[in-house]
Amino acid sequence: MMQREPRHVLAIVLAGGEGKRLMPLTADRAKPAVPFGGTYRLIDFALSNLANAAIFKIVVLTQYKSHSLDRHIAQMWRMSTLLGNYVATVPAQMRVGPRWFVGSADAIYQNLNLIYDERPTHICVLGADHIYRMDMRQMVEHHVRSGASLTLAGIRVPIEQAPAFGIIEADANGRVLTFREKPPAPQPLPDAPHQAYASMGVYVFDTDALVDAVTADSEREDSVHDVGGSLVPMLVERGEATVYDFSTNDVPGATERDRGYWRDVGDLDIYYEANMDLVAPDPIFNLYNLQWPIYTSPRPLPPAKFVFDEEGRRGMAIDSLISVGVIISGATVRRSILSPGVFVHTGATVEGSVLMDNVEVGRGAVIRNTIIDKNVRVPSGWRIGVDPESDRARFHVSHGGVVALRKGQQVGD
Repeated sequence: MMQREPRHVLAIVLAGGEGKRLMPLTADRAKPAVPFGGTYRLIDFALSNLANAAIFKIVVLTQYKSHSLDRHIAQMWRMSTLLGNYVATVPAQMRVGPRWFVGSADAIYQNLNLIYDERPTHICVLGADHIYRMDMRQMVEHHVRSGASLTLAGIRVPIEQAPAFGIIEADANGRVLTFREKPPAPQPLPDAPHQAYASMGVYVFDTDALVDAVTADSEREDSVHDVGGSLVPMLVERGEATVYDFSTNDVPGATERDRGYWRDVGDLDIYYEANMDLVAPDPIFNLYNLQWPIYTSPRPLPPAKFVFDEEGRRGMAIDSLISVGVIISGATVRRSILSPGVFVHTGATVEGSVLMDNVEVGRGAVIRNTIIDKNVRVPSGWRIGVDPESDRARFHVSHGGVVALRKGQQVGD
């Protein structure tokens, strides 16, 4: 008789945040649904990591502007119901009263019925907006061997970036001694004064420990009801938390250059930088690792097309990712990512930019260091990302100087 796997794992993907720092890309969609890398959505990376690790029971907790996210998951992320597998989106259902989720811990608490129905032995909790490859099974095995109630995935980050993360201090055996959420003066690592040990927002819990923790947290009026800000400190204080070193995770097909890559896409500048990480000849994050594929929805579009080969009118793209359905007609594209259906007309130049679905760039236009969301038409002769003062008067510009146009924005009218 076939026996039930002793480690029965449920994954909870937290996808309910507003993503205000990614405006205007989140003006019309949830942050995990933001397109990335030409053909993907941010959530595809977390879900692909789980699927590649054979974790096939997944719930995605949603809240804000979730329609496009729900549609993407419903159309793309289908598991075999014959084997009882699923990726299910779960909106805020107000099971404990007429209120939205007030934090990620509260989101889990309001959906404890999902845990009671599935009865897993272990629960993976992870965010939906990080770019990385990770074999979650290896982290689960580490968690079981440790005997801890909670395991946090940790990664070394530059000390100047550490105030943006939860910072871990652990002993030589990996037991977490202290955890501080976004400290203004983070503790550097003993062997690397220029680095700190940051939480990746990826956790493995014993089921009973998670249920007890979110239930206790729900009764605290002084809590922020957040996994990182509330549950982790609670279990660290009890001595029940350990850390998993992400650098030890062995992903099939990983290169030395992209091993241990992880980006928390928190704002426009990081989003832009993470996209630009993809276009180098030897990319720091390699989309072409077919042993650990990133899955997404296929598009019924023709191949990309480059036309005209005349002096002054040559269709070409250099150090760029060009998706299906793109037409580059006598234009030049450098260090850029063009999503499905983009059309770049004669004489136009696109450099260091991210163009999402169905963007049209008119004749002679110049686009530099710019993110253009879906369904935008740039008129002929327009220049974006060239004159900072003019850009700030017309468009959203990040702290780092990246110009961003919202979905369907009218240009030149």
